[in-house]
Amino acid sequence: MRFILNIIWFVLCGLWMSLAYVLAAVICFILIITIPFGIASLRIARFALWPFGKTVVDNPGAGAASMVGNVLWILLCGWWLALGNLVAGVLMCLTIIGIPLGLASFKLIPVSLIPFGREIVSVEEARARGAATAAAFDR
Repeated sequence: MRFILNIIWFVLCGLWMSLAYVLAAVICFILIITIPFGIASLRIARFALWPFGKTVVDNPGAGAASMVGNVLWILLCGWWLALGNLVAGVLMCLTIIGIPLGLASFKLIPVSLIPFGREIVSVEEARARGAATAAAFDR
């Protein structure tokens, strides 16, 4: 089921959202000081391509630098990427078939806003760590 949802997601929304994250990464790579933001954006772009079967968990080893990075991320590119996920999620939820896809888009919003101090892992690995999964369709 995850494979089918990932294919539908890729065609309808995943490719476009992933390209937006890659564009944000390219913009961040222009300045040397924002390279960590570009790396985070590329990590989220890979998650945006195939979100079903993956989830976001907190990284307990993240320090104060990740908090400062998250504030700068929100100001530079996080807000418009999260807004894109919100719009895509609302549009997907307009149909019954699109509801799981809309929920996947909503699942991307927290990591779009605050990417530092979080990890993208498989659902099985998140369960092994004892973390709760973000959505019911990840089972």
